[in-house]
Amino acid sequence: MKYVYTLLIFPLLFCTSSLSASNSIDLSEALELLKSQNLEIKGAQYDIESAIQEKNTASGNHWGKLDLIQDFARSDDAGNVFGFKLSSREANFGDFGFADFDTTNPNILNVEPRDLNYPDTRNYFQSKLKYELPIFTGFKISSYVDVMQSVTKIRALEKTQMLNEKIYETRKSFYDMALLEDSISNLHVILKNIDTLEDMTKEMIDVGYAKKVDLLEVIAKKGNVERLISQMESNKELLYHYISFLLNQKITSIKTPSLKIIMPSVTNDEILQNNLDIQKANNGLALKKSMIDVAQSSYYPMVGAFAEVSTADDRFLDDASDHQSYTVGARLTLNIFNGGIDGANVEKSRIDYMKTQTQVALAKSGIELQTQKIRTEISSLNKDIESLRKELLLADEIYNNYEARYREKLSSMSDVIIKQSEQIQKILQLQETINKRNERIFALEKLANGEEK
Repeated sequence: MKYVYTLLIFPLLFCTSSLSASNSIDLSEALELLKSQNLEIKGAQYDIESAIQEKNTASGNHWGKLDLIQDFARSDDAGNVFGFKLSSREANFGDFGFADFDTTNPNILNVEPRDLNYPDTRNYFQSKLKYELPIFTGFKISSYVDVMQSVTKIRALEKTQMLNEKIYETRKSFYDMALLEDSISNLHVILKNIDTLEDMTKEMIDVGYAKKVDLLEVIAKKGNVERLISQMESNKELLYHYISFLLNQKITSIKTPSLKIIMPSVTNDEILQNNLDIQKANNGLALKKSMIDVAQSSYYPMVGAFAEVSTADDRFLDDASDHQSYTVGARLTLNIFNGGIDGANVEKSRIDYMKTQTQVALAKSGIELQTQKIRTEISSLNKDIESLRKELLLADEIYNNYEARYREKLSSMSDVIIKQSEQIQKILQLQETINKRNERIFALEKLANGEEK
């Protein structure tokens, strides 16, 4: 009876949706609901959208930036006030202290002009438009765009991987439910046989051909089978909770699929070509290559241009056209020496790239090994299923034989109960093995990018 504890047991997960599905749904309907309602898949989609915006942010640096700068100041500082007047084109000779200039004074050079050193407080409003454009950045911006492009692809692959994982879990849940219902059906047949055996034992006790202990053995076995059925019914309830969690809505009834699953025809080469882990590794390799380009951009000169137009006055936008000014220019920056930091960064990026190359090769080897392992396990399980079916047929015949022998007083009730226990054990072993085979087939399909062959 120990096999029942390992058969199709799922952790109890809570359903958080207020939606409901009153009618039975089949597997294809469940998969459509999964794609549109599963919260983890929705979260993965948000990650993609976030990566797209990060790529747009990196690409936007190509276009430079345009700023509107509005300054307001009030000061009596001599330097500020004089600068304010120059900026607004209103400076005059009086601002230099000519009122204190006396040509007859022999100490003329020592005179401190009061109007210049102690000006009146002045307001200052400056409105400025400034545009800055990177002309050449050593390919740094384009390399960052390539990096974010690779990140976006990786996020898309992660979403597909998440979708395939949830499809795998949903399909397995439906087939697990089918196995549970099949097991419960078989146990009900056995329970019916036990009821027949119980009635027969009571009749034999009445005529003195059986003992009360025989009846107690039958009743005990009946209770054991009823307990197994109750446990499986509880497992069905837990499974419905899990399906509801996956689909993000209450599911109380499903249409179970046929237990027979066809072995996928996908080849090992197709698996290696389509496997999402390998695709993610390849995109990670492209990302590392772009990071080398980012590091190498430090060796190039940086060239940028700027242009600005402004107007200033002691009142907001007063005589704006008369006080306007402009500035245009460009700047070239070339780092000559920084202690070898740039070279170290480039070398680190190259090492990361070579490490990622090794990880890609390792991922391919790992997927190939995993594929061969799953195929071997499926082949072994197929043989086990074939053998267990034959053993179950034999167990059924042996039980029927011992039941008939008991009627003839040629065997004891204990012998009958033992043979019935062996029959139940074979049923559970067969269902458990079918469950393992289905799980391995789903795992193989998941390796092949979740495709159902």
